[in-house]
Amino acid sequence: MMKRFFSVIVCALFGASLSLSYALDREHTLKVYNWADYIDMTNVLDKFPDWYREQTGEEVQVSYQTFDINESMLTEIEIGHEDYDVVCPSEYIIERMLRLGLLQPINKDFGATPDYTTLVAPFVVDMFQQMAPEGSDIKVSDYTVGYMWGTTGWLYNPAFVQAEELRSWEAITNPKFDGKIFMKDAFRDVYSVIVLYAYRDEIARGEVTRNELVAHVTPERIQRVEEVLLAAKNNIAGWEVDFGKEEMTKGKTWMNLSWSGDAQWAIQEAEEVGVHLDYIVPEEGSNVWFDGWVIPKYAVNTKAAAYFINYLCMPENAIYNMEEIGYVSVIASPEVLEWANDEEAFPNTLNLTYFFGEEATAVNANFVQYPDLSVIEHCALMHDCGEETKDMLAMWSRVKGDNLSMTMVLVIVLVVVAVIVIAIIQTINKRKQQKLQRKHKAKTRR
Repeated sequence: MMKRFFSVIVCALFGASLSLSYALDREHTLKVYNWADYIDMTNVLDKFPDWYREQTGEEVQVSYQTFDINESMLTEIEIGHEDYDVVCPSEYIIERMLRLGLLQPINKDFGATPDYTTLVAPFVVDMFQQMAPEGSDIKVSDYTVGYMWGTTGWLYNPAFVQAEELRSWEAITNPKFDGKIFMKDAFRDVYSVIVLYAYRDEIARGEVTRNELVAHVTPERIQRVEEVLLAAKNNIAGWEVDFGKEEMTKGKTWMNLSWSGDAQWAIQEAEEVGVHLDYIVPEEGSNVWFDGWVIPKYAVNTKAAAYFINYLCMPENAIYNMEEIGYVSVIASPEVLEWANDEEAFPNTLNLTYFFGEEATAVNANFVQYPDLSVIEHCALMHDCGEETKDMLAMWSRVKGDNLSMTMVLVIVLVVVAVIVIAIIQTINKRKQQKLQRKHKAKTRR
């Protein structure tokens, strides 16, 4: 964990130095900021400059940088005014950036180049529209285009746990699983699924919807979720961000609250060492999460950014990326449907009409990557907590039994580092400007 901690800080400092090095050629540089291990470098990213030249006749070089935490990325843009051209935040950060006015519209006039963004599943476009600030008439698809998506559920080892035991989130409190569960150290994700269990009776009676429960955080709902998590405390072996899935592949624990993309990776890795893992979304429902591409307010090369987003929506690139990283693209073209449909690998059919349309009533697809319609009907979009974030963090600390989680410490340190780096950059630039001004005055006197 400490190695990861210091590596992130080094990356932040290195990223700042990169931004200075490219400042002199920003007209021909596309600055991309993405999650680590979240694109096919060889078949997709490296080939973009050639494709861009073919489409526009213009040259571009890619400055590719990665981040590990949404909040640190946001701080760089909001406070540091970093000039990244295209960034890939999660849904609740996109929602916050829209509310703060930190995004530019994406110009989708690509001339003779087809607009591949139209291949994004209408289901995804509709979900993204839920990110619009309350009371606004913003069309969210003008400001962001989806990239990858998935669900949250249980990654589990069938040697120790039966699927029937995990059909409800109540499993988190089952004494049988004492010390056998790894939970995500991500308060929004955990809250968004446990609140559906805590209010299962109200949902069944039609008194509240899943979307309302997840979208509107209240003190009462925070308390109900806290009660469930405190009742489950003996069962939780640890709070993790990314090592839980690795523990599962080694057969060291029974269950892990997991994102579907991580679950898919773990299932494949475990099979190679003879460990069988599976994945399930409990019947009370879950959150459906999304990452999407945006052009920040301080971007410089907005044309190349828009073309890059369009390029990633090409079906062949969507497939390359899915095969490389294990997550699921938002693209719903016939080519992607054909790729997903594999009767030999997946004998059971799924209703994927919500994603691919009416021709997808019975698709032999991977249920971890493409949930059945019956699962999606019980899922809700995760949102920014807004003014309730402070109360959520307080609840999270009480549940974990600490004053501040490692994740939050990391966020705070990164913010401090970002502020220091920004101050240094501004000081250097100011001194350069003063030096140029002195030279100019000296020439003028001559």
